[in-house]
Amino acid sequence: MPTHGSLTKAGKVRNQTPKLAARPKKSMGPKSRNFKNYKKRFLNQTETMGRGRGRRRRRRRRR
Repeated sequence: MPTHGSLTKAGKVRNQTPKLAARPKKSMGPKSRNFKNYKKRFLNQTETMGRGRGRRRRRRRRR
């Protein structure tokens, strides 16, 4: 199988870039987290057209 370029040079650019320290993640407080979940679950009901949520939302129609 032909390759584009030599496999000995694989990962060259990634190894040359400097490693940055990860920024500390700030978690939101419980009040804003609960309101975000409320908006996601109850205020966006028009998108689903009353069909509900979950894995088994799409059902086949029987003829």
